[in-house]
Amino acid sequence: MNPTVNDLITRSNSLGADPKNTNYAGGNTSAKGTEKDPVTGEEVELLWVKGSGGDLGTLKETGLATLRLDRMRALKNVYPGVEREDEMVAAFDYCLHGKGGAAPSIDTAMHGLVEAAHVDHLHPDSGIAIATAAEGPELTTRIFGEKVVWVPWRRPGFQLGLDIAEIKEANPQAIGCILGGHGITAWGETSEESQQNSLWIIDTAADYIAQHSRAEPFGPALEGYAALPATERRAKAAALIPTIRSIASADKPQVGHFTDDDAVLEFLGHAEHPRLAEMGTSCPDHFLRTKVKPLVLDLPADATVEDSISRLRELHEAYRRDYQAYYDRHATADSPALRGADPAIVLIPGVGMFSFGKDKQTARVAGEFYLNAINVMRGAEGLSTYAPIDEAEKFRIEYWALEEAKLQRMPAPKPLATRIALVTGAASGIGKAIAERLAEEGAVVAIADLNLAKAQEAAAEIGGEDKAVGIAVDVSDEDAVAKAIDETLLAFGGLDIVINNAGLSLSKSLLETTAKDWDLQHNVMAKGSFLVSKAAARVLIDQGLGGDVIYISSKNSVFAGPNNIAYSATKADQAHQVRLLAAELGAHQIRVNGINPDGVVQGSGIFASGWGANRAATYGIDEKDLGAFYAQRTILKREVLPRNVANAVFALVGPELSHTTGLHVPVDAGVAAAFLR
Repeated sequence: MNPTVNDLITRSNSLGADPKNTNYAGGNTSAKGTEKDPVTGEEVELLWVKGSGGDLGTLKETGLATLRLDRMRALKNVYPGVEREDEMVAAFDYCLHGKGGAAPSIDTAMHGLVEAAHVDHLHPDSGIAIATAAEGPELTTRIFGEKVVWVPWRRPGFQLGLDIAEIKEANPQAIGCILGGHGITAWGETSEESQQNSLWIIDTAADYIAQHSRAEPFGPALEGYAALPATERRAKAAALIPTIRSIASADKPQVGHFTDDDAVLEFLGHAEHPRLAEMGTSCPDHFLRTKVKPLVLDLPADATVEDSISRLRELHEAYRRDYQAYYDRHATADSPALRGADPAIVLIPGVGMFSFGKDKQTARVAGEFYLNAINVMRGAEGLSTYAPIDEAEKFRIEYWALEEAKLQRMPAPKPLATRIALVTGAASGIGKAIAERLAEEGAVVAIADLNLAKAQEAAAEIGGEDKAVGIAVDVSDEDAVAKAIDETLLAFGGLDIVINNAGLSLSKSLLETTAKDWDLQHNVMAKGSFLVSKAAARVLIDQGLGGDVIYISSKNSVFAGPNNIAYSATKADQAHQVRLLAAELGAHQIRVNGINPDGVVQGSGIFASGWGANRAATYGIDEKDLGAFYAQRTILKREVLPRNVANAVFALVGPELSHTTGLHVPVDAGVAAAFLR
């Protein structure tokens, strides 16, 4: 790796690793240096700059755009003016060196035109607080002296690059700029100097705010709006989530994230929060994720769940009308189409913040961005008055043709994108395979199991908390089931798919089966499935988004075999629950289907716990040969694996069988005695 590039990656990762410096995927860094042109063999000056959509904290060389500096700077000669500056982004493609790397971002001009070897553009809360203060220019001089220069708001683009280049040339003592309404830019002749200058601006602003801010930047405490106790607020959050998700998903389904961060609760607990929330965010990166403003419940913390739900629905209607009016005020003939009028951020006093997006990461980052916005408002109000960019400019960013083009370039969503699944008994065997398949197809998954450690381990294997979470549940315990549902809601903001997979089996004859054996199997599978389905159905109905409930039953639900009276009777119970619930829940667009596997030995917790040994003894074979034995008795002569069951689950919950409910799908490689009649 070129040493200049190596220094740039190191600096970028260091700056991006600390959220005080910039938000996720926000800001960009660059370096100028030389490299041999493989065509001419001569040294050429190059600009390496973080490409469009990348994240500084995780930036790699592949995430850099590489441009010929002479060609990039020559664009000044053909620049058509600010009214047509968007055309310059396409022109950057003609400046790329070699294969070019990542797509150049709109901020490329800022980096290439400034006469400094290294440039950082960041979105720190402390810097944006100064940038959005009504007295921002005066504060910049007061805080930084001549080392930092104020730049009035200008939308990111070629002209902003020209402006900053001119300011640096006119102010040789300056190390950077405060970009009005936006963020900061700093530079240096070495990578270390650029990073030091960036951090000096960030830390100096933060220290000044800490030392000079008024005591209550959000106004006096608002009676009745203080944070509820932790347990109480999380319970209320879980109770409100189905309604809030229905609000955020009226135009299209969304995944959610919940936080009760102290900063959010403090903001909502003080008198100025309605005014500030109505003013919206300012930094371009913020409202691209959070929309122009949040929906705020205007009831005290102790409002009942019922009153809160009623008021949220009223506020949602008003929000949609207001957002449509905002779009209509500013849209032009060539504006991108309205992307939906639902809020991305919902704030509940005393409880916390709910954020939504196309997947869990997007939802989480949207919440992080609004938390940034709260911090910005605190800083600006503490020193001056919060004065974000005006509404028309916000619209120009939110509905920017360049941003729309970026959205259109994104890969098509996976079939289960935006869907939230709960799988019981998912730490191993069939349940784990189902969880993995659902996640592969775009769903987020709560892996529920009696063994919490194994559930968390399975979730980590799938990809961490933006993909899956592990939770503990004893499905035979109604309170434990309710808690597991709540944990799923708090993790992902809703629920769409429920897989009743938890099970166990004791292979005994009628005379050997005790009442305790009978109760254990019925409690886990028949009662457990009932409890999970009942608790989940309440959520699915309240969301109003439909949903899927899948029962992993068994071939034994219709096949009579020896030495498994309790297990088979329980599976027959589950099989009929499918029919009953399909008939009852269809009015809510909730589909209920079942799967009847057989002979799934590999990875099976049931078979490993003694069932396999007992079944092998019943058939007079070695336990290690049980899978092959089951395969040979099937029509297809194939062993059934957990993945085969998972494939059937995907077929039922995916887009192709949208009109199917009450069905049982055999996954047994063909057992004629178990054919459904």
